Amino acid sequence: MFTGIVETVGKIVRLERGERLASVVVEAPAVCVGVKRGDSIAVNGACLTVTAVDGGRLSFEAVAETLARTNLGELTIGSGVNLERAVRADQRLDGHIVQGHVDVVGRVRALQREGADVRLFIACDPPFLALLVEKGSVAIDGVSLTVVRVEAGGFDVALIPHTLESTTLGQHSVGDRVNLEADVLGKYVKRYLERVLGNPPAGRA
Repeated sequence: MFTGIVETVGKIVRLERGERLASVVVEAPAVCVGVKRGDSIAVNGACLTVTAVDGGRLSFEAVAETLARTNLGELTIGSGVNLERAVRADQRLDGHIVQGHVDVVGRVRALQREGADVRLFIACDPPFLALLVEKGSVAIDGVSLTVVRVEAGGFDVALIPHTLESTTLGQHSVGDRVNLEADVLGKYVKRYLERVLGNPPAGRA
């Protein structure tokens, strides 16, 4: 389990793609302390297992399913990735509950800057939007954010200066694909109501 509070931005230093598996090496000395083989780390919001630790570098393997359902398959040497180690039971739970299970991949529709006010607009499909509520939580590339508004075709979030400095979100351009994960509590509530009340008629949320 994760919180969506990114610890550091790592850099891809080696990437080998096979037919069914990709091996990824990330330079990230800030999060290597205490990490061992088998630990879980969120990489751009996708939970991956550490396969090796070598000094300040972490190795991961991603299967075809992960590459197909996230933006990890688009990484290149030098790409920055948001990293977060799994949360400990004895620490404060900032952010929100993030599983590292990417629901869908959305696209950056706009990144608007007006002084200190920075808004990131994401385009995504209606089924994912049905899981969002204004002032609720969403994870974008593993970053816990508060939804500002939900509308037809997408939603937007506000980015504070610290988020822009500490994650990769401020580096995105229009059209970039981003990993999205909705609040797990909202997903269970929606599933329960569907089972009790049935699926809503077409065109209604």
